[in-house]
Amino acid sequence: MAKPVSIQVWNPNGKYRVISTKPMPGTRWINLLIEQDCRVEICTEKKTILSVDDIIALIGNKCDGVIGQLTEDWGDTLFAALSRAGGKAFSNMAVGYNNVDVNAANKHGVAVGNTPGVLTETTAELAASLSLAASRRIVEADEFMRAGLYDGWLPHLFVGNLLKGQTVGVIGAGRIGSAYARMMVEGFKMNLIYYDLYQSTRLEKFVTAYGEFLKSNGEQPVYWKRASTMEEVLREADVISLHPVLDKTTYHLINKDSLATMKKEAILVNCSRGPVVDEVALVEHLKQNPMFRVGLDVFEDEPFMKPGLAEMKNAVVVPHIASASKWTREGMATLAALNVLGKIKGYPIWSDPNRVEPFLNENSPPPAACPSIVNAKALGLPVSKL
Repeated sequence: MAKPVSIQVWNPNGKYRVISTKPMPGTRWINLLIEQDCRVEICTEKKTILSVDDIIALIGNKCDGVIGQLTEDWGDTLFAALSRAGGKAFSNMAVGYNNVDVNAANKHGVAVGNTPGVLTETTAELAASLSLAASRRIVEADEFMRAGLYDGWLPHLFVGNLLKGQTVGVIGAGRIGSAYARMMVEGFKMNLIYYDLYQSTRLEKFVTAYGEFLKSNGEQPVYWKRASTMEEVLREADVISLHPVLDKTTYHLINKDSLATMKKEAILVNCSRGPVVDEVALVEHLKQNPMFRVGLDVFEDEPFMKPGLAEMKNAVVVPHIASASKWTREGMATLAALNVLGKIKGYPIWSDPNRVEPFLNENSPPPAACPSIVNAKALGLPVSKL
């Protein structure tokens, strides 16, 4: 028998029982569930990652829906438990769902929600922050100051790279990759080279227009180039940011060979998925090339880093915080809750999961729809006409 898990309960007499496996930012998501007669149970167990047994204990004998986290292993065992308890709705509080076996969810008739559309700018901002931190060696300099080692200005002290006039490379020019590219082009007057299977016409028009603006003001214009191969980006860019999806074609996209293709003083940034980078090869490359720098928000075996990475002075590492702005995290919690609520209430699926503003407007009720259900088609769920 599973060990009981500590919880906090809101609206104890609610008709529908909804579980959140973690406390989530804000209170709007709780209030939206309560207003629709949900009993909300929030796990307060002092564990960073809940086990499958922990979550089975939370689900219990009756559960209408669960809001979970990307650190949890949502496979056949959990979806079977949720289905037995009468539940038909699960949502990650995340845009990614690599932790979810969608086929298992389909088998048990459980809708799987995610939270796209709300992470674009905040993730792009962190990628830009890591680019700047790595190029100007900010973390190294901060540690140097805190250690009491600074005894006066020196010509060679923490010399880094100037971004202006350099080339930023983007691999995966979707919503986040394009937002990052715009920030780097406009913010630092960098040229752009990008690789994507699909042409990013809007991004190209933006860079062209900004280049014309600079030229009209007597400044050096910026340019864009769509690369025909990823290797072209690796060869030519001074700063490279990774924004691909994770699948079998992008696993270890950055490996020993691709790292060798890059410039000796290049900067590599990853805010996408950890396994896109072969971390063992990366550590070795950082050791061999002290002027090569990297900024990482995600890791191959998260929450762990490969041996040696933590000791690398030319690596800036942060604990998966790309979406960690207050507005974004509260929005993710709201969208996840509305995914579960919508399925419980029998609402249709929102037609554009990236257009989430109507759900986040606190001055009006959210639409009667599920913001984003990734297996809606497989389950035959109707699409909203709103």
